[in-house]
Amino acid sequence: MDLRQLEYFVRVAELGSFTRAALALNVAQPALSRQVRLLEVELRHNLLQRNGRGAAPTEAGQLLLEHARGILHQVERAREELARLRGGLAGRVTLGLPPSVARVLAVPLVHDFHQQLPEARLAITEALSASMQEQLVSGRLDLAVLYNAHPVPDLEIARLASDELVLVRHRTDIAPPLQAIHLPELARLPLIIPSRPNAIRIYMEAQLAAVGCEPDIALEIDGVAAILDLVEGEAGCAILSRHALTGVARPEAFSLQGILTVDGKPLRIPLHTAVSARRPTTSTQRAVLALVRQQARRFLDAAAS
Repeated sequence: MDLRQLEYFVRVAELGSFTRAALALNVAQPALSRQVRLLEVELRHNLLQRNGRGAAPTEAGQLLLEHARGILHQVERAREELARLRGGLAGRVTLGLPPSVARVLAVPLVHDFHQQLPEARLAITEALSASMQEQLVSGRLDLAVLYNAHPVPDLEIARLASDELVLVRHRTDIAPPLQAIHLPELARLPLIIPSRPNAIRIYMEAQLAAVGCEPDIALEIDGVAAILDLVEGEAGCAILSRHALTGVARPEAFSLQGILTVDGKPLRIPLHTAVSARRPTTSTQRAVLALVRQQARRFLDAAAS
């Protein structure tokens, strides 16, 4: 079997689409389809069920997918071992970050990565925690930072840090500086909030339920940029990471108000690292995980973890 054909097949099977796989691999779709078909001819099995919505593994394809992941992983390990003989780590690592965390960690992380792992490649994906969990299990991500993650059979999860949540309001010139708000007061405000299963929403609902309250949801909308546009348009308030406003075009349009827990401390949501329990981590992946932890100690509240 050709390793390139195996890699192409795995990408199509994991992404569920020849089109998406071709984009991810940076190859022409006809060439991708031809290589997968050659693999099917060699193995004398249809590996993918093609339909109008994309492609899904057949029974034979699912069996090969499990073997192919292991084969490609071993090849990557071999490359790493050979690179170590030259004095460095190699290979490609895909890292998932929540958008607010990416605004804080992505630039310094990439800078340190290029300095410490010059022979390796790093790909960063921004996504919601629920989506990243699925991508870790399917193999599209090697590791990720997740909000408020809970143990699941297919993932290995470790506490990383915590991130402060704040109430984001439209700023008015005549408004005095805002004092921190308690959870029961928060429940009386109209909130622009992401739809489930957004991790910050679920966490906030649990915190409010603990004090016998529930949120007043004015609008449900996904995406930090869209939420901030609506807050600026005075459609309501939002509960976001304090880092969500990093790099926005008009930070002066907003005021941030701390949220206090029942014991009077700032409300913080836990952050965790996660890797797939199905596949052993490579040396390069472990090195990237160490870099993530270093940056968390610098830019996030790692002491609270």
